[in-house]
Amino acid sequence: MKLLAIGASLALAFTGSAHAACSAADQAALENIDHAWSDAAIRGDRKALEALYSDAYLDLTPGSGGDKKSAIDGAVEAAGSPQPTSDFYAISCNGDSALVTHRNVFTEGEGDAAMHYYARSIHHFVREGGQWRVIGNAGHALTDADVIAYLDLEWNIADMKGDKTWFERNLHEDFLGISGRTGQPQGKKEAVAEVGTMKVSEARTTDLGVNVIGDVGMVTGVYHTSGTDADGKAFQRRHRYIDTFVREDGRWRIMSSQGTEVRD
Repeated sequence: MKLLAIGASLALAFTGSAHAACSAADQAALENIDHAWSDAAIRGDRKALEALYSDAYLDLTPGSGGDKKSAIDGAVEAAGSPQPTSDFYAISCNGDSALVTHRNVFTEGEGDAAMHYYARSIHHFVREGGQWRVIGNAGHALTDADVIAYLDLEWNIADMKGDKTWFERNLHEDFLGISGRTGQPQGKKEAVAEVGTMKVSEARTTDLGVNVIGDVGMVTGVYHTSGTDADGKAFQRRHRYIDTFVREDGRWRIMSSQGTEVRD
């Protein structure tokens, strides 16, 4: 298991952070507005949607091309329908213009039988009269490589949270991990048991790469991590890792993982 309890960040910060020229207040406001947009659509709240859309709004998703009126009419008509959850926000600003992107996770079923489907949205916001409004939207389904990359990032977040449930669901029953610290093998049971024994305070990934061939995906990268181990001793490490994912019954799960410490 990669470092046994180490995370990463891809190019997108898992905290939903934002980038160029975006104040902390604007970052928070834009993400909150995006969530409010989804909530208003679920309720079919026409008044709230009217306030969120710019009069110049246009949906640029292929096959859509809807304007403000058609977008709101469609949302009201579909009110109450299940909505995806949104995460992994990336936000950038340039004056009174902002770009907000995030992953969408559509879930069918419950518990271990639940199936997840993934897409990504790209929203263009403009500030009109002191208020952020959405002026453009586009979306697309994620490729297999994208899905695996995000699952690899979910893995890191689950490590940092000590989320055993995530590992129970996403590690293959025949999982085999090789510890980058000890070189010892671990099956699923041992890997899940070790989750949360290390406290990771900072983690990021560089040199991330994903290669997919049929129902097998390989993820490589370098982890830069720090925190405290099971004995409370501080650590700071770099490991180069390789993770193998397999797709069975429409789900990608982790089959194997190995990490090797990178020394200066």
